[in-house]
Amino acid sequence: MRIADKIKNARIQKEYTQEQVAENLLVSRQTISNWENGKSLPDIISIIRMSELYELSLDELIKGDKALLKKIEKEVRIVKAEKKIIKFAWISIVIGAVLIILGEIFEGNPFIDFMNGALPWILLGLMFLFAILYLNKEETE
Repeated sequence: MRIADKIKNARIQKEYTQEQVAENLLVSRQTISNWENGKSLPDIISIIRMSELYELSLDELIKGDKALLKKIEKEVRIVKAEKKIIKFAWISIVIGAVLIILGEIFEGNPFIDFMNGALPWILLGLMFLFAILYLNKEETE
């Protein structure tokens, strides 16, 4: 059975209106209607809230609806990707700060002059390599 049918039947059994459910789940009545008619799928937070509201287990709501399971899997992948992007941004900020500090420390150093400014680029490349290796390591764990 699709989740649309499950949540509509559960709402009717509990004798709730769509407005009451919408208010409880912090969504619009139209959203409840779309879920119950199969026009859209609820997000995982709304499914958890419906589970509590209707006193149904998550298994009862989710199992058997392949489209919903695919949506949840996609949401999980998106969250993981967002976390990686945030980590990469922080690593990049740290790299930038380190390079600025190194540039200030070694300013006027003959070795740096000899390298004609190549050292910061080498360090930047090494830091990005570290960031990529770090992010890939987390993915395999």
